Amino acid sequence: MNIITVDTANAERIAYEVLADVIKPPEKVDYLAWAENNIVFSELESPDYPGPYNRRLFRYFDAVLQALSPDDLCRIVSLMKSAQIGGTVAANIFTGGSMDMDPSWFLYVHPTENNAERWSKMKLAPMLRNTTSLTSLFPKKSRDGLDSLLYKERADGRGAIQISGANSAASLSQVTMKRQVQDDLSKWETNTGGDPETQADSRSRGVEEAKIFKISTPLVMPGCRITKNFEDGSQEYPYVPCPHCGHYQVLEWENMLANLDEAHPEKAHFTCIECGTEIEEYHRQTMLDGLQFRPHNPSQMRFHRSFYIWSAYSPLQSWERIAREWLSARGDPASEQTFLNDTVGKAYVTLGEAPPWEALRDRGAASDYPRGKIPVGGIIVTIGIDCQGDRVEWQLVVWGRDFRRWVVDCGVIPGHITEKSCQERLDALVAQTWTNSYGQKLAADKIAIDGNAYTEDVWLWAKRHPASRVVMVRGAKSESAPLTQRVKKERNHKTGKILNYSKRFYNFNGSILKMALYRNVAKLDPMERGFVGFPTGLEDEYYRQLTAERRVPKKKKDGFVEYVWEKDPAQANEMLDTMNQAEVAAILFGVRGMPDKIWDRLESEREVHPPEAQFDFEDGLFSALKTAVAVIKATAAPPVPAEPKKPPRTNRWAKRK
Repeated sequence: MNIITVDTANAERIAYEVLADVIKPPEKVDYLAWAENNIVFSELESPDYPGPYNRRLFRYFDAVLQALSPDDLCRIVSLMKSAQIGGTVAANIFTGGSMDMDPSWFLYVHPTENNAERWSKMKLAPMLRNTTSLTSLFPKKSRDGLDSLLYKERADGRGAIQISGANSAASLSQVTMKRQVQDDLSKWETNTGGDPETQADSRSRGVEEAKIFKISTPLVMPGCRITKNFEDGSQEYPYVPCPHCGHYQVLEWENMLANLDEAHPEKAHFTCIECGTEIEEYHRQTMLDGLQFRPHNPSQMRFHRSFYIWSAYSPLQSWERIAREWLSARGDPASEQTFLNDTVGKAYVTLGEAPPWEALRDRGAASDYPRGKIPVGGIIVTIGIDCQGDRVEWQLVVWGRDFRRWVVDCGVIPGHITEKSCQERLDALVAQTWTNSYGQKLAADKIAIDGNAYTEDVWLWAKRHPASRVVMVRGAKSESAPLTQRVKKERNHKTGKILNYSKRFYNFNGSILKMALYRNVAKLDPMERGFVGFPTGLEDEYYRQLTAERRVPKKKKDGFVEYVWEKDPAQANEMLDTMNQAEVAAILFGVRGMPDKIWDRLESEREVHPPEAQFDFEDGLFSALKTAVAVIKATAAPPVPAEPKKPPRTNRWAKRK
């Protein structure tokens, strides 16, 4: 007889186990410890410091990661920072650590969906693949759509990462998230649903213990999102002790600048505000070991903690390199903006309006060179062309060292770009030359024509000329766009074929160029970097058009304030547009980064008097003799006519004889 034994579960025991699991306090969420135990940098990711996460190197992230922990009561953590100091690492630690230690629904938002896809492939996927504690939680194989490019769900279903772009209102709706990262916040722009930051914040409104991490390099004020968040928060600055007297202070860029020796940028240093002793770069690590973030607005620490950090604190950038970057950028507002944003980690404060046009007109009236003539120092010649419905307008600008420029001439060609007479005059403009102060005749080195309107028509004309001389350009809509960028392959919306003009078509950041121009035209010293010169003979309308726009706030329907450039509807602005296009042509020619040797060569070729004509000696002698004879003949007195000869006198007496 066989006896069958059946094991039955102890229901009471199972109930106790479930109850214990429910009431068991959660494990402490320590992002710092998790980073040290899990994050390992490869030589590709960190050539200078490969290996496990070294807390001493990133001491300035300690307070940020602690603020992101559930133990800190704040809801929002903002980080305003320089570029390339490890900000993405901090965001990845927050993301991966949350998925491992305290899984929940996590939203990671980038400026655009393209940025989101690139981050998922290049940053998130390697972290999930190479981090031991995350590998088993996020298997590589797709399971019913639970592991896609923009959505990663844990194998046990206890949490997921939703990756979105701020430009997509749909991706920021119908989700509730306990944790968020809002990356590159300053580059976010309004989408079809309104303000994306408000949309993202609302995704965590229903979660009391939510954490939102806002991180970005600043851009332009007014209007910079991360700067506004920093000012709204606790405003915590990094204080470090002086290595000599121990006095705590913030390493300010202005302090380094005041001590900068232009001839020796390798000697860049700070000076202690207490004892006056020099603080050298080799003191940095000792100071970082004692770093403390101190709030300037402590009343907000309970709700919103905001931090600031810049390159001088990072071992990833030397103080000498900071000094050299400034010396290279100084005097050029566009480069200064990049330096302040990426190196100093602060917003660039704009001049929203140009100087009065009358002041520029008066400067032009007192100029030392006339309209149509290239002044001394003008080496590179560029033309900007703007196409309108019934005319084409152009402006000629010459460029010299230190990004100085001089307006030379401007004009209007009647007719549309498709008309033969208009095209012939444009062809003549390409071939035309202008005389400089040395008698040399110079043609345009680079010409940029607006291709935003009448694109196909502009292309039909532009392709008649070499791409090395004539390019098409258009202004980008975003203030965060690169200064210049080749247009990606575009297709005809009807045929689907790739448009050929993409090969010579460039986008440019018109907002940055306008801000830089309005700062530069205020400079009065002709030798100052970025100086703008005007000739005599320009009409008042030129100056009115050049200063026609201003950057103003516009309140959207959802209450969000957006800054845009606008002009008086009654005032034309073609001279501002053609100035931008001429500057883009100069940038594409290489004026910004041109080595001194090339400037020297161009000056030796263009700023010298043309040599006198040389001839063969015999030909020259013969020609000179002919010239001399002709001159003598032309200047000699006419000969006196001879008196007529009288007939000989006849001796009539002799005849008689």
